[in-house]
Amino acid sequence: MQQEHYDLLIRHATIVDGSNAPRFAGDIGIRGDRIARIGKLDGARGDVEIDLAGRIAAPGFIDAHTHDDRAMLSDPDMAPKVSQGVTTVIGGNCGVSLAPMPRPIPDPVTPPLNLLDAEGGWFRFKTFRSYLDALREKPAATNCAMLVGHTTLRVATMDDLGQPATAPQIARMRELVEEALDAGAIGLSTGLFYEPAIAAPTEEVIEACQPLKEHGGIYCTHMRNEGDRVMESLEETFRIGREVGVPVVISHHKVVGANNHGRSEETLAFIRKNMGQQPVCLDCYPYTAGSTILSVGRAKGSARTIVSWSKTLPQYAGQDLADIAKQMGVSEEEAIGRLLPAGAIYFRMDEKDVQRILKFDETMIGSDGLPHDASPHPRLWGTFPRVLGHYGRLLGLFPLETAVYKMTGLTAKNFGLKDRGVIREGAYADLTLFDAEQVDEAASYDHPIAPSRGIETVIVNGIVVWNQGRPTGAHPGRVLTRAKQAA
Repeated sequence: MQQEHYDLLIRHATIVDGSNAPRFAGDIGIRGDRIARIGKLDGARGDVEIDLAGRIAAPGFIDAHTHDDRAMLSDPDMAPKVSQGVTTVIGGNCGVSLAPMPRPIPDPVTPPLNLLDAEGGWFRFKTFRSYLDALREKPAATNCAMLVGHTTLRVATMDDLGQPATAPQIARMRELVEEALDAGAIGLSTGLFYEPAIAAPTEEVIEACQPLKEHGGIYCTHMRNEGDRVMESLEETFRIGREVGVPVVISHHKVVGANNHGRSEETLAFIRKNMGQQPVCLDCYPYTAGSTILSVGRAKGSARTIVSWSKTLPQYAGQDLADIAKQMGVSEEEAIGRLLPAGAIYFRMDEKDVQRILKFDETMIGSDGLPHDASPHPRLWGTFPRVLGHYGRLLGLFPLETAVYKMTGLTAKNFGLKDRGVIREGAYADLTLFDAEQVDEAASYDHPIAPSRGIETVIVNGIVVWNQGRPTGAHPGRVLTRAKQAA
């Protein structure tokens, strides 16, 4: 009898398969980009063999909410993500996508588009297809599934962002949405919270989203308000999903501001109720601070503000706004004026709300990391191990199987990523191998750039991309499209 042979053979694994089912012992045989066999493979051999000695093999983590649109091209090793076990990223969130930009980007770059590129040179893709072609021609270490951003569409089609779009402008947006979906976009995102989209009425969004249903797309939103008017914003989100006829994803669900602490009980009950009437998904990140562009209004509502980058005064990145103002000898408002354009980390949430949202059965995990910030929020490097280590192992918020499900099988199902997010024969060989007793974040607010602890080996489409604490230099990532009927 001929000996079984595999390209990669993982021995003595404890397999957490991404379905929320109990873990089990087994070996995993990989041929090419697929899992060929799972079971007791004692007599088999592999070109490369890894002995896990009982440690965990899980599906590669899927980051449900990223801003990696440019990073995949400019930093294709994707170290912040693969170092924490992420093998697929969902990009183009919060209304901000790198494409399409059929005309020159404004100078200076319109915030929050400057979160992807403050200089503007990367907004060079006139069509969404040309952007996806670039990702296919020069792949990153991770897979990606990409959304087209509503704010990008507004900047591409409108001169006055302080107004609702006119009928001809909406028609042009729809043409661009149609092109993006034809090219392989999985849906559309909005950032109605941000200044360039605040003037967009609900009806503009509904009209711009019209092509989604025919293409089986999804609607993802950074809602208009996550504070005092969070319930109104949820209702707006659900209305858009109903009227367009597509699933909605509530991005980085949270309740911000001290007077709203505790309201996650109310929001989650409302989300649960609407899940019974229409397809609704949500993600969150495991921190009490958020991060976005710096503004006076946001800083005023924050218990603490850390400057994450400044184009004009880069030396202040990583410092508290209060300390910067003291050094300058001016008010915080004046300091912000001098720092702009800039980004910041805002402490505006309550730990009990974060835990309640994380624990909610249907919550996916998304980092919302900003890869181009000089001193980024630690979520960029630490999100997934923090869920596994701090919230799972240390606080006991959920068992390991559930934590893994929230970052694999659940996310693949919601985004329609066929044969991803699960360890089973025939599925793609995206795997993260880690030590469940050691896994945790190493990144902190003071030292935000640090690979996680306990993540040993990360495999994308059968190829090792992270091993022994460093990228391998392999870039086997693919552009993924949305299956209309998720597996």
